[in-house]
Amino acid sequence: MNKGWTGEFRNRMEQYRAANPGASDMVEASVKIRVSSGCFHREHSPQAYPLIDKAVAKAKKQAPLIHLEEHESGPEILVYMTLTAAGLQFAKSIIDLIVAILRARSEGIRKGDSPRDPLKLILRRTNKTGDCVEEEVLTVESTDSIVEVEIEEALTKAGEALLKKTK
Repeated sequence: MNKGWTGEFRNRMEQYRAANPGASDMVEASVKIRVSSGCFHREHSPQAYPLIDKAVAKAKKQAPLIHLEEHESGPEILVYMTLTAAGLQFAKSIIDLIVAILRARSEGIRKGDSPRDPLKLILRRTNKTGDCVEEEVLTVESTDSIVEVEIEEALTKAGEALLKKTK
């Protein structure tokens, strides 16, 4: 990661924490849905984003601390995860939102959105010294079927690895 990007990410996470203080059993993180090449934002995915907007509105009703950042490379979801004895646990609303974004992109492509490159699901956060760390969770092709259980398992595994890196 380049220094400019890490500084922006660190600031974004600090602003999120300040605006949304979590409980002691919560860990803040970013779930980035990054296109492997090209763009994945409103301008290039006009069919997908109305579906994404609906999914975000629904998710915020269930978990008001969810925040979506839009980037040319794809959406980023800032969230709090629950820290348990077994590791990190993702709320169902977070998993549902990620699944909805992945499905919206596939639907958008079917309706004419141009970007078709694979998406990478990435989990990231900052450690106590402010360093940015990330774990690639999985790669999703636009034609892949989206299975919630697989995404949740992959995120949980990545979350455990990320937690070890940020202690």
